[in-house]
Amino acid sequence: MESGAGKHWTEEEVKALLSVWSEKNIRKQLHGTLRNKGIFIYIAKRLQELGVCRDWKQCRAKYKNLKYEYRTVKYAHNSGDATKSMKFFHELDAILRHEPDTHLAAESGRC
Repeated sequence: MESGAGKHWTEEEVKALLSVWSEKNIRKQLHGTLRNKGIFIYIAKRLQELGVCRDWKQCRAKYKNLKYEYRTVKYAHNSGDATKSMKFFHELDAILRHEPDTHLAAESGRC
C-alpha cells in the first residue's frame, strides 16, 4: 500500500482536512498546543473515515504549511498588497481569523 509520502495533496484531500480542522473541538485543541501529535493522529483517523489516506505527520505538515501561507497572504493584504492570494484563503480565514497572531513572534524566534 502506498503511504502517500511525498505525494501532493489533492483539492479534495485539502477540503477534507479543512472540514475536520474547522470542527470546534479540533480548533480548540490545536490553539496554543505545541505538543500536538495526538491531535494529528486523531485528524488522520478522521480523514481516513472520509477516504483520505494520510498519516499524522503529513496532516501536521499540511496544517503548518497552510497556516504559514495563510498568514503570509493575510499580512500582505493588511499591508496593502491585495494581489497576493492562495487557494482556500476564505476557508482558512473562517477558521483562523479569530486566532491571535502570537504564534508569529514565537515561530520566528525558534532555532
